[in-house]
Amino acid sequence: MSDGQELTFGSARLTAMRTPGHTMESTCYLLNGHALLTGDTLFLGSVGRPDLHASSEETRERAALLYHSLRRIFMLRPELLVLPGHVSAPVAFDGNPLAATLQEVDSRLGSWLSSEHDFVDRVLSRIPPTPPNYTEIVRLNEAGILPEQDPTDLEAGANRCAV
Repeated sequence: MSDGQELTFGSARLTAMRTPGHTMESTCYLLNGHALLTGDTLFLGSVGRPDLHASSEETRERAALLYHSLRRIFMLRPELLVLPGHVSAPVAFDGNPLAATLQEVDSRLGSWLSSEHDFVDRVLSRIPPTPPNYTEIVRLNEAGILPEQDPTDLEAGANRCAV
């Protein structure tokens, strides 16, 4: 979907919000103006890493794009519910949603966005090792196939897509 494009199904309306940075094609989806599905762009206490499958120059460029994407997100309503794609630490499968208001996330990360230069330096200095399952996830995604084992073995719980 392109930026601003809407998809309606039943009473639900998804609006695409392009947010390059974690990847060039990163897109968040606004659900009925009340919740934002952020994927790997924004987590509840961190941001998406810009270095996966990128050179050091591309990583720096993507970090700058991520800064601008996050600035755009934080201009939305503070009451908006942030629903990230996953978390960076194991969580219980207890049925409770992993969510926070944009205002709560801003209170944790807002200082990161004081300047583009500082943001880029901060993100680049905090990049963790590449996840061991990253190459396999990319291979499966690009091939459009499911893994032979349970997909949650690759994607559930902790994931190192955040800095």
